[in-house]
Amino acid sequence: MIHSVLLPLAIGLGVFLTGMKVMELALHQWAGPYLTRLLERFTRTPVRGMLIGTAVTAVLQSSSAITVLCIGLVNAGLMSFPRTLGIILGTNIGSCLTTELMGLNISHYSLPILLAAAAVWICTLVLAPFRSFRLRRYLHSVRCLSLAICGLAAVLLGIVVMQTMVPDLQSRGLFTWFVEHAQRSVLWGVLAGAVVTAIVHSSAAVIAMTMGLAAVQAIPVEVGIAIVIGSNVGTCATALIASIGGSRSGRFVAWSHTLLNAGGAVLFIPLLPLLHEASAWLSGDPSGQIARAQTLFNVLSSLLALPICYLPALSNLQAPKRPRS
Repeated sequence: MIHSVLLPLAIGLGVFLTGMKVMELALHQWAGPYLTRLLERFTRTPVRGMLIGTAVTAVLQSSSAITVLCIGLVNAGLMSFPRTLGIILGTNIGSCLTTELMGLNISHYSLPILLAAAAVWICTLVLAPFRSFRLRRYLHSVRCLSLAICGLAAVLLGIVVMQTMVPDLQSRGLFTWFVEHAQRSVLWGVLAGAVVTAIVHSSAAVIAMTMGLAAVQAIPVEVGIAIVIGSNVGTCATALIASIGGSRSGRFVAWSHTLLNAGGAVLFIPLLPLLHEASAWLSGDPSGQIARAQTLFNVLSSLLALPICYLPALSNLQAPKRPRS
């Protein structure tokens, strides 16, 4: 079991999380200097906040990072709690980009993509001594983007490695027991997704493993969708931890994120067969169906919650307190 299950799982998960972190840091290095100004300027209404939250999360590939940043800005008095509501809705939509990329089934191209992006990154280092400011600025952007592509390739490679454990995993009685129980009640799948995501602090990693299992028909697609819904709830653990010791408004941000994801899960669990049918209509591939279901769940949950952000009781909560000069 160590060599056939635990080792591929550890290596694959390690490669996946490393790729995610490299991609996140590279994109943050590229777009980070403009991030705070962007959030402060374009979040005057919940709709604008949702759009900018979607765009920034899609670029930085980390909904948790944007949520934690919002908590920090609110704690520092640089942004009011109501202006973060739209951003929180947008982070869930923007996070679907990673899932959709994984659902394209381009994992077998991961190594060529990694080598090509690494070659571009090395070329930017060779050209770095040039003193032209414009050229250095251009090379910095190319270096960050090539490093982000390396991270994406590592994400895809980690999925390939994790899939190698599936045949042996299927032969284990515990795995069969879980699948049987999950088929009787989707709550098992939701609970598993939430707990594992809270432990590893990465819904993308849990979704990747789920898509890998569904791709080789180790689990039914409907169980995979339940795990994905649970992973959206589990990802709230990072925001709740980040809000500890902060201001009251900072805790509001974390709990609004939690209520959005938990409320969406409660709403969609009874509708899971319909979500499965809709995703099957959009894609014939099991892993692609899970990716479409994740996107439908997040987009619909955010759109349904958007009108709530315009309630006067929320819009009048605590204006930002500017530090005295």
